[in-house]
Amino acid sequence: MAPGHVAYGLQAQYGLPVTADTVVAWERGLLAPDSRQLTALAGVLWCSPGELLGTPQSLREHRLARALGAEDVARRVGMDLSSYQRMEDGNRWRGNERQTAALAEALSLTPRELLTATGRDEELAELLRSAATTRWQAYVRPVAKMLPLPRRQLEVALQELHTDYHARMAATSSWGASAGSGESGKDFLDRIAEHFWALLPG
Repeated sequence: MAPGHVAYGLQAQYGLPVTADTVVAWERGLLAPDSRQLTALAGVLWCSPGELLGTPQSLREHRLARALGAEDVARRVGMDLSSYQRMEDGNRWRGNERQTAALAEALSLTPRELLTATGRDEELAELLRSAATTRWQAYVRPVAKMLPLPRRQLEVALQELHTDYHARMAATSSWGASAGSGESGKDFLDRIAEHFWALLPG
């Protein structure tokens, strides 16, 4: 379909006044359709919104990929629409532990997708660094609030991060350690989220 045909379909079928130039801008990634336009565009092109989005990253993209309205997700997580919409618009999740688990279920998110979609990657990395360098037990609950994972899985992963980090640091301080061996501990902390995900099953 030419851009003009797509624009005509959006106007005729959905009453959306979109120009062919706008369709071209969408194709080139210069503009992004809003939720209503994306749903209509999928209808005109006989596909799902998810097929148009590629790999979803944000809460909004995950919701649209599953053809859910913001009202549906807000209801499923047990919060009012305006609160949910603010979090989605700001790409910053503030829900409690129960709401976070409900969000993951409503949008069929893996723990890693959930973390990225809620904009909390760096927050998790900070918790993991603290767990590795201090008492890991104190960080089980804060990490559990962010990720709906079995507590035992989190305990095992955090203990392993702690053990691995301290083994690297012990090697640094041992007799005859090379001058640059402290870099191993620093590199471990810089990439701690990768180590964490590698420790989880699946």
